[in-house]
Amino acid sequence: MSIANKNALPQVIALKSRIENITSKGYAFGHQDTTSYGIGWRNDAINYQSDVYSVAGDFPLVYGFDLGRIEHDNSLNLDGVPFDEMKMLIQKAHRDGGIITISWHADNPVSKGDSWDTTLAVKQLLDGGDYALIYKSWIKRIADFMLSLKDDEGELIPIAFRPLHEMNGFWFWWGNPNCSPEEFKALWRHTFNLLTKDFMASNLLFIYAPNMIGNAEEYLVNYPGDEYLDMLGLDLYQHGSAKEFKKDLKKNIEVLKQVANEKMLPFALTEVGLEKVEDTNWWTTVLDEILENSGISWVLLWRNHTTSHFYVPYPNQLSVADFIAFKNRSHVLFLNDVK
Repeated sequence: MSIANKNALPQVIALKSRIENITSKGYAFGHQDTTSYGIGWRNDAINYQSDVYSVAGDFPLVYGFDLGRIEHDNSLNLDGVPFDEMKMLIQKAHRDGGIITISWHADNPVSKGDSWDTTLAVKQLLDGGDYALIYKSWIKRIADFMLSLKDDEGELIPIAFRPLHEMNGFWFWWGNPNCSPEEFKALWRHTFNLLTKDFMASNLLFIYAPNMIGNAEEYLVNYPGDEYLDMLGLDLYQHGSAKEFKKDLKKNIEVLKQVANEKMLPFALTEVGLEKVEDTNWWTTVLDEILENSGISWVLLWRNHTTSHFYVPYPNQLSVADFIAFKNRSHVLFLNDVK
């Protein structure tokens, strides 16, 4: 099996194999920040909970976390999650048999704004750039955190890392048109080399994940090369009607699958969702209708933050019954389905 990180540990190879083998049973369900906070609660390091568990009686198989603001050596991430608590939640999820995926909403190192500050920056982060040393120090903090993630036996926990995502969108400072495709590729390779060679983060798989695309050519515009990643992803949210979303989702999965098959890589929907899930039967008649037998390894729903910004049901939310029906389908894999 091919792993981009030449220093990857055996457990990283095992994680990639596990991700590939999921598809023989179906696809894994994932949720961002599922044990960090939910509707009306935040983790207090004593009570371990999740809106998913409260509704369906099981945890996701894939747990998403984000390292935004770790670059400043902050104690809290951009969503107010303490990094010390995040570390414990990752260890718990891994101990229970979950798969861990981590994204990074990095602040803009040039403007000191957030990820959505599109002040031009990418060129200045590369070797010789005015902010190259600052960026290198940021990547060192990412590596230090990754290398602190150890299981009960002291072994490093394998992580599916998804940096610099949605690079084909306009909203992030690393996205088109805020840098050229060649500049983005250079930044990805630079980030990869810093993590794997300079700082020896040996527990990482790397996921390349654009936003919605129209064809394989679009998907590969920013592609940094087979030797710099291990898995393909795609982010796609429903903003219009269910009919339009299903059409877009079907088309995008077909493109994703085509590229993945050509490159012999596993693939996943790395962010997806309908904010507030106001469609009573969205889980079974929209999402799963397209995802069943699609070949994806997992689907990651975005976070539950407030009653106006959430992506999975919480107790008494109108899509609860359908979510439970979705969870009970044999090909939709939650944590206890693979123990």
